[in-house]
Amino acid sequence: MRDRPSDTGVLAKVYARSLEVILAGQAASGAYPACPAYPVYRYSWLRDGSFIAESMSRVGQADSAAAFHDWCAAVITAREDRIGSLLRAADAGETIPRSAFLPTRYRLDGTDADTSDEQWWDFQLDGYGMWLWTVGEHARRHQSDPRRWQKAVVLTVRYLARFWDRPCYDWWEEHPEERHTSTLAAIHAGLRSALRLGLLDTELARTCSTVCDQIQQVVQREGIAEGHLTKWLGGRAVDASLIACLTPFALVPAEGDIAESTLRAVEETIAHGGVHRYAADTFYGGGEWPLLAALLGWHYARIGSREKAWRQLHWVADQADARGDLPEQVPDHLLHPEYRLQWIQKWGPVASPLLWSHAMFLILADELGFTGEAPGSSPEPTPHPSTTDTPLRGESQ
Repeated sequence: MRDRPSDTGVLAKVYARSLEVILAGQAASGAYPACPAYPVYRYSWLRDGSFIAESMSRVGQADSAAAFHDWCAAVITAREDRIGSLLRAADAGETIPRSAFLPTRYRLDGTDADTSDEQWWDFQLDGYGMWLWTVGEHARRHQSDPRRWQKAVVLTVRYLARFWDRPCYDWWEEHPEERHTSTLAAIHAGLRSALRLGLLDTELARTCSTVCDQIQQVVQREGIAEGHLTKWLGGRAVDASLIACLTPFALVPAEGDIAESTLRAVEETIAHGGVHRYAADTFYGGGEWPLLAALLGWHYARIGSREKAWRQLHWVADQADARGDLPEQVPDHLLHPEYRLQWIQKWGPVASPLLWSHAMFLILADELGFTGEAPGSSPEPTPHPSTTDTPLRGESQ
């Protein structure tokens, strides 16, 4: 980590480069690749893509965001029969293998990724919840008609409402045997967003609302230890993805007791300027992730800790290379350096530029009112409403 903060010129350079990287990387189909320069990331994830679309929606690139939503809607509606088969199998009590569920990543043309040459960890639910969430944010922000995505929204709600409690891979494509709190938060936020869009019939809306209640109940019972949210239900570990349970997904109120304890646990274990994924992380040695530093800054901004939020924005900008490209992670403070070389030998240098990293920089910049000019000349951002109205039971208001 550099020992000096970025100046305004560096912030402006990274801001401009972030726009350039994302817009240049977006495929004609509307899909966002995770990283065009990194072979195993030349696909589109709904998780990465949802945050990338959110950044574009915020910074005046609404057409780019809408094109991604069109692509997602086409991907999901093309799998209507597959979703129907999964629902029927579940209703019949059949055992469903992970390989049968919807993929977590797709080729840029919307077809399933080829897994014959490389194994991938494909059953993940978080991205589908995130897509519903960001569609709602985009429609609200731009007062656009969401009916163009209605069929896909309905299919996604039916899919998540039936399978939300299945163990699956987490944000980091690990631990498929667990139910992950950040995954449940993404699903909860997505289903709440779908309800607000007004695209569901009465029965599906009722089911959607019931599942939201069930998610909060199970997190209350099994997803809290020592007062803070945990990496997965029944566990005790802390993970940086838990920040998203506070901001932006608001599974708990951002300034309530559980949120404060969760933030403190993250700060004390895996955050010190940059943010690690979790304490036992060995991927490329377990470095600090710019996108997670920006996520932490986003939460700081939401709770009014603007000085801390600005420090996170500066830290992220300081991780850019000479071109302004942001990587997936940086090696300045590795948790387990003995593992770094084996990943370089397997997949090459750390992915860069990572579109998700650039997107999170833009989101935090927008949250702080920074638009590529001197911070003092930027207006205060319009406050964003909370994305939940059902705090966990016992949560202070």
